[in-house]
Amino acid sequence: MISQLEKEVTLRYLKTRKKDGFLNVISIFSFIGISLGVAVLIIVMSVMNGFRTELVEKIIGFNPHAVIKPYENPIDENLFTNKELNDLSKVFVYSNSGEGVLINKDYTKGLLLRGYLPEDYRKLDVVESRRFFGNKKLNPSHISIGKELSFNYDIKVGDKILIMSPTGVQTIVGNLPKQKTYIVDSIFDSEISDFDHNVAFINLNDLENLFDLKTSNRNLEIYLKNPKNIEITKKKLESIFQEYYVYTWSDLNKSLFSALKVERNVMFIILSLIIIVAAFNIISGLTILVKNKTREIAILKSIGVLNKSISKIFFMVGFIIGSLATIFGIILGVLFSIYIENIREFMSNVFSINLFPEEIYFLSKMPSEINPGSIFLIAICSIIITIIVSIYPAIKASRMNTSRALKYD
Repeated sequence: MISQLEKEVTLRYLKTRKKDGFLNVISIFSFIGISLGVAVLIIVMSVMNGFRTELVEKIIGFNPHAVIKPYENPIDENLFTNKELNDLSKVFVYSNSGEGVLINKDYTKGLLLRGYLPEDYRKLDVVESRRFFGNKKLNPSHISIGKELSFNYDIKVGDKILIMSPTGVQTIVGNLPKQKTYIVDSIFDSEISDFDHNVAFINLNDLENLFDLKTSNRNLEIYLKNPKNIEITKKKLESIFQEYYVYTWSDLNKSLFSALKVERNVMFIILSLIIIVAAFNIISGLTILVKNKTREIAILKSIGVLNKSISKIFFMVGFIIGSLATIFGIILGVLFSIYIENIREFMSNVFSINLFPEEIYFLSKMPSEINPGSIFLIAICSIIITIIVSIYPAIKASRMNTSRALKYD
């Protein structure tokens, strides 16, 4: 418990006075340093959380959430009636894929071709998107390409493009690669330039003919009701499709999200040093405060105030400075995170620079996702650091020799 005397003395030491000029400067810099450290940590964590969430949303909006790939035998359709599978999945469709080359007199371009049946193609999120332009039917001899591919190579709906397959066909002059002309029927926009530039959709039967694939080797794409909780879902799918290979969107992008996780943790550690450095100013400030208050401390001890109370007083001074700075930093960081896109636009307009290039970050605006758990962790770490640095000056004040202090003051 804190006594009334301890509260009054603590509040008195927190008040600024003219004769404590240098001490006030140190206290102000301690407050600003901790506040900025907390605010920067919250802003960086919010942006990185937002970036990860936006990236996940776009990946699972374009790619299948889980893929069941047969080893030898085709996928058993009797498994489609499994209750647990139907509880997990929203849609499941057959597909296949192959790598071909787009050929034009002016250029050649490698493409990943994904094949679907017309009735299955319309079930995909990217087709249902308002950014999809053209025919939603994937008819034979027709192709759907990405926005980036369309812009970069000036391909429009209705144009014809030639696709070459690595599989060969025997002719009188030898083995030649298969080629087929497709009519561009639609243009999709996944909002990720890599996908839009390198992936195209064609009819599943066309794809199997072009790449000499067997219908028994078709993959089953599963689109889940809750695609973000993928690790638990994958185990359930593996128990249902025990004789098949199961992989998910997380497996295909494991290196990317591992790098994001490592980067977020490293940034947390590095930016925490700002708070630690700022907190050390509290030690300096409290040490000078103890030195300036030598006479007052001696008087308090002489009237019977215990060493425990003296240490409490100086500890509370440091703790209050650190706590108020943490609270102010949280408010500043949260406000900045909420309006970060407006701030980015303002800075870009004022200085005429692009602070968040879409072609590098895949996103049209700076994302931000405020995570209460991260804010709580940052606040706890900041307060713990404040507590640690406040202990030494408080103990030093309580151990001061009363008689010597009164004699030489």
